[in-house]
Amino acid sequence: MDLFDFNRNEETAKPLAERMRANSLDEFIGQKHIVGEGSLLRRAIAIDRLGSCIFWGPPGCGKTTLANIIALRTNGEFIKLNAVNAGVADVKKAVETARDNLKMFNKRTYLLLDECHRFNKTQSDSLLPAIEQGTIIFIGSTTENPYASMTPAIVSRCRVFEFKHLTTEDIVGALHSAVKNRHKGLGKQGIAISDEAIEHIANMAGGDLRSAYNALELAALTTAPDSDGNVKITLADAEQSIQRKSLSYNQDAYYDFLSAFCKSLRGSDANAALYYAMRLIEGGGDPMLVARRLVVHSAEDVGMADPQALQIATSAMLAFEKIGYPEGLIPLSEAIVYVCEAEKSNAVANAFHAAQTDARTVRDDSIPPYLKDNSKASKEDKAQSRLYKYPHDYGGYVEQQYLPDSLKDKIYYKPTQNGYEKTVWEIRAKKGKKD
Repeated sequence: MDLFDFNRNEETAKPLAERMRANSLDEFIGQKHIVGEGSLLRRAIAIDRLGSCIFWGPPGCGKTTLANIIALRTNGEFIKLNAVNAGVADVKKAVETARDNLKMFNKRTYLLLDECHRFNKTQSDSLLPAIEQGTIIFIGSTTENPYASMTPAIVSRCRVFEFKHLTTEDIVGALHSAVKNRHKGLGKQGIAISDEAIEHIANMAGGDLRSAYNALELAALTTAPDSDGNVKITLADAEQSIQRKSLSYNQDAYYDFLSAFCKSLRGSDANAALYYAMRLIEGGGDPMLVARRLVVHSAEDVGMADPQALQIATSAMLAFEKIGYPEGLIPLSEAIVYVCEAEKSNAVANAFHAAQTDARTVRDDSIPPYLKDNSKASKEDKAQSRLYKYPHDYGGYVEQQYLPDSLKDKIYYKPTQNGYEKTVWEIRAKKGKKD
């Protein structure tokens, strides 16, 4: 085997997604808001004057591909590192190389850093002076919000470009090209694929082109050829190759889904709450997190308007803990619907916060003597304890002071007219209690 055969075999052994990676801006798919004609980034690449930048976006949307295009397009030297396994020594070596290139050859050096949000402060600090002085041009790639996950000093010296999920139309076009391309794609394999199969893969990929390419390649490899040696991929084959939508999310999206779930519970929208709960879980989130938030909101947003909500939510959490996934999602879903449809009141939560504030700030909180434990009390305190009115001697309720003198007129819990709290309000009114 000669060197040409070795290189050719090495190329064909690469996954389809890697082989189909764009090598120029004209081939690049999507992100027109970043690399469209006349855009800032495109102009900077064209004149080889790109400054340090961060590419931020979901998986499979072209971040690494664009970084590679920049590497091919510019005249500088490129160093590639991955923040997962790169250490301070690797960074220092890259900076030293960049310094030599600039001094000896007047050549710019680009550092392409994948998963750049994984860089800790020590690693970032070792790179910061080189970025600041222009010794190195930093291009970071991340799926996490750099403003929250990266050292602010690095982010402030870079221009952040936010990538979006690719559209279904973008992915459909890319898949058709992969089927036809004889050099990098599947064109030499005589593959025929129905439009509905391609559309299904594109829809289920969830904006992730890499996931779509992988599904197409799996379908091509596992579908048996017909008597003429041609591979015909049907919708059924496509459904098998990508059985579920790509539902992964980054940290920001995780908290966005969680916030939407909680606010849908509070807003009594069972449809939205169920969707966001399942989106969190199917994307890899812990179902027990959903269950715990449900328990909290059953007390915070439903409260005494429907005391059953807390019992049902707690029971659902216990049921999921004992049954597990997926059957445990059924009682969990029932509890989500119940909490959504229940009458709402935040009176308990308001009472909790107000009492907690006073507990932390009020200093004069001496307990009325007749409420104290008198087992070790002085004679004077024991005499005071006789002033305690035993409620059952008065039919179950009698008015007397329970709070310290400094708080005696405080009212923390104020029932609303919603649900069971209307009954609570009526009972309190009969007792002559203040609102």
